[in-house]
Amino acid sequence: MKSILWTLALIQAIIIESYGQAKKPTIMVVPSDDWCISNGYVSKFIDGEELLTIPDYSKALSENSDLNNVISKIGELMSERDFPLIDLKAQLDKISKDKARTNMKGVKKSPIDLLNEMAKADIVLKVFWRINSLGPQKNVEFRLQGIDSYTAMQIAASSGVGHQSYTNEVAILIKEAVISNIDLFNEQLMTHFEDILANGRIGQMVLLVSETSDLSLNQNYSFKNKEASLKEIISKYWMPRNTEKGRFNLDENSENILKFSQVRISLYGDDGWGGTIAYDFAAWGENLKHFLKNEFNIDCSLETKGLGEVEITIL
Repeated sequence: MKSILWTLALIQAIIIESYGQAKKPTIMVVPSDDWCISNGYVSKFIDGEELLTIPDYSKALSENSDLNNVISKIGELMSERDFPLIDLKAQLDKISKDKARTNMKGVKKSPIDLLNEMAKADIVLKVFWRINSLGPQKNVEFRLQGIDSYTAMQIAASSGVGHQSYTNEVAILIKEAVISNIDLFNEQLMTHFEDILANGRIGQMVLLVSETSDLSLNQNYSFKNKEASLKEIISKYWMPRNTEKGRFNLDENSENILKFSQVRISLYGDDGWGGTIAYDFAAWGENLKHFLKNEFNIDCSLETKGLGEVEITIL
């Protein structure tokens, strides 16, 4: 009997350990925006009519060996704590190859949005550092920020100044400065991620009626044995059944627009063939698009804005 109980306890421990390892958020380490700006690694991007200055990660990685070493060292610290890592340079190389293969001339998304959509990291870890010299000795000022990729909100932070050292290796200075704070920082990351596991990812959805459409969100349809407007069907039927624990806010409600914020969706969802896939707002929005087509023969287009916002337009 003791042998059986011991075996069951061992199996349970293995399951718990495996579950814990599987539920760490994926991390991608990048230089902070202000580090890129202060070091001249920026590019220009036209967003509509606005000219934006954005970090140029590719230029920074190709010209600054310290950055490569710092990213590697921070990644090493996170990997030692079982966080799955997504490599920044590898993702940028994939985007470059895709552009070359598909000749993406008409793409309107910023390089940062393309990177986030390609990498799909749960959390982007932004690192800033500055080296201070006092005679032959040096120390490093550092700042780490954990950014939720879906909301762009800061969910963890750590900063400080390392001890004086005679080494010239920036990565070593960074490791020595960060290591005393890294576990508390990781606890902040996990607190946020555990909330996501329990309550779903956070994002937003906008449903629009195009100017050329002859439809309206006030138009009535017969659905589930009752007459209701399209916006009622979406906001009162589809949204509660397709959000985690029915959580969302309806911020705008008119005949041509429905705007939802604080939308919570599961990390995993139906792949359409009876299986399960990792979920994002693009996949979630496709479900609404298919619902409108299948139930009411309404055609829609779908566009994502980063990982956490989807815009569906009724054509």
